[in-house]
Amino acid sequence: MRVLTVREVLDRVGPTLLRAACLPEDVPAVSDVVIAEPGRKGQFRAGDLVLGVAASTARDAAELIRHGAEREVAAVALKPPLAGQSSVLTAARAAGVSLIEVRPGTGWAQLVWLLRTVLDANAAAPGEELGGFDDLFRLADAVAAVIDAPVTIEDANSRVLAYSTRQEGTDPARVATIMGRRIPDDVLARFRSRGVFRELSRGRSTIFVPAQRDGTLPRLIVPIRMGGELLGSMWAVVPGPVPEARAAAFADAGPVVALHLLRHRAQVDAARRNSAERVRALLRGRGSVRVAAAELDLADVPHRAIAIDTEGEDPGDQLGAEGLRLALWERITTGVGRRPVAADLDGLLCAVVPEVPGVGGWAELRAALAGDGGEKALVAAGSAVDVDELPRSMREARETLGLLRAGLVPGRVAAYPEVWSVLALHRAATAATEAGAADLGPVPRLRALDEANGTEYLHTLYEWLRHPGDPRAAGRALRIHPNTLRYRMRRVTELAEVDLTDPDIRLALLVQLVAVRWR
Repeated sequence: MRVLTVREVLDRVGPTLLRAACLPEDVPAVSDVVIAEPGRKGQFRAGDLVLGVAASTARDAAELIRHGAEREVAAVALKPPLAGQSSVLTAARAAGVSLIEVRPGTGWAQLVWLLRTVLDANAAAPGEELGGFDDLFRLADAVAAVIDAPVTIEDANSRVLAYSTRQEGTDPARVATIMGRRIPDDVLARFRSRGVFRELSRGRSTIFVPAQRDGTLPRLIVPIRMGGELLGSMWAVVPGPVPEARAAAFADAGPVVALHLLRHRAQVDAARRNSAERVRALLRGRGSVRVAAAELDLADVPHRAIAIDTEGEDPGDQLGAEGLRLALWERITTGVGRRPVAADLDGLLCAVVPEVPGVGGWAELRAALAGDGGEKALVAAGSAVDVDELPRSMREARETLGLLRAGLVPGRVAAYPEVWSVLALHRAATAATEAGAADLGPVPRLRALDEANGTEYLHTLYEWLRHPGDPRAAGRALRIHPNTLRYRMRRVTELAEVDLTDPDIRLALLVQLVAVRWR
């Protein structure tokens, strides 16, 4: 495998960022990119391209060059004015070390990332995918090298998008953040109480958070902004206060990270839109259901359609209704195996969930939905069906959601097969109402008396019919004594002028009362 020379690296990165200040006749090859650590001897290897991040004086720079020459490094890179000072140039020529000037305004993290991309691309086999400019994890490694500390890159909602490989020696809060892919709520609350997120919103270049009593190590935080919008932040776990030069180098990475967060968001949004269109086609039964299922990579198992009503949630200032629904979905499915596909459909958050035990299945998701993920959301599931029948499962989910909205079934989560008795009564009530069944016989007369006198004859008759031969159970439902129930029923019998011993009359009255109560 042929490696690149210093001159070839300069050509590939381009003069916008790098310029050769001093190149010997025998230009060496570059094997790696490293950050110079002050006071550390023996940190370089032959062929390293050394970035003088911490060099602040000409003396520091000259010493770095002499030490690099002893280790046979490929080149030393410095920012102006150091790279142009005569003592530094003299030291480079005397040592036979290539000296590279890094253009003003170039972030060290950006440079590390670009140089490693160039070197890796040269080393890759033909056709091998590298991720390149889309790899936030590679960028996190580059930033970690600049700040010399483990780093996470997070979005504006404190979700972890990428983290560096250097996470040894961190604290439990960082471990939990990476494992859960977002800052845990209790840790988030502690940082919020210290005003961290208020400082982030104010646009400071760096924010230092001292160690906390619970053992959480210090943090150096850089907000990531573009056009005045807070896109996210970078968090480094540091041993203590960071020297100004290194903190500035960390902050210099902000613009390049912002570009990647914008690109990442655009890619995520595009993928989400494509997925949402396929989900909507699947649930509406439009086009080839099998093709849509294949494009969504749905397993060949039964699936359920899920409908979620988020009207009780607070959308905040910027999210809006659809954004709220998608943000809620991300929140409640965090840590749930493979996140089921979802889409905004007719004002509802709708999803397709596999009917499988364990990870990623309906049972696991149901537990998450019933927890604290969406405290005010109502969640309804249709039957588990083959993908061809998902439109039917979606209709069932909507009907079940209607019962939850009306308070006809308890709790916030319900599945269609479990509420069949309530559904049967609801459908019967709907049909009876449309047919005008509640306007027949004695029901209109009893209803008029209740409205005029504040009595509860209809309610009493309903519970008496629901608990045949059990006045104690009917009394408990009405919260009255059984003797009071018996008195009321004698009065109802007189007013209704019907034979309540006739089974057909009792059945007809029950259908009417169901319609009256449920319509």
